[in-house]
Amino acid sequence: MWTTEQYRTLVRASGWYDLLVTLAFVTPWSFMALHGLLQNTAQALNLPGSLPPFEPAHLLMANLMGSIVCVWAVLRIRDPQQAFGRYDAVGRVLFASWQVYALMHGATALIGVFLLFELAWCVAQLLPVKGFVGKPAPAGRAPVV
Repeated sequence: MWTTEQYRTLVRASGWYDLLVTLAFVTPWSFMALHGLLQNTAQALNLPGSLPPFEPAHLLMANLMGSIVCVWAVLRIRDPQQAFGRYDAVGRVLFASWQVYALMHGATALIGVFLLFELAWCVAQLLPVKGFVGKPAPAGRAPVV
């Protein structure tokens, strides 16, 4: 169980993690450098799976994802609200789901490292916060957590 201040620190730390891990996805040039590094690492470690070459449309998707994740990360660094931590945990469930899907369909095993971090951040951000009861809900609605 987290205290409110510990949870705010956790949300801020998850934002810093996302910013550092995702920053290279923001531009085509930085992503291609990262892609080469990941490809070389997977080959050097003789890991199963592949990291295919990226076409312009793939690159666009990677850059869009990197851009929005970095903006989301900066928001959590600057304003680490509990609600943002809960939403981030849901996003991590989605990311982890697609990482498992990719691994099951032959993607490089390096994705497993990122999957472990996604799951760890998700679990940490879903743990209860001491004394938090949520915002009062309008009549007929469940409380916002």
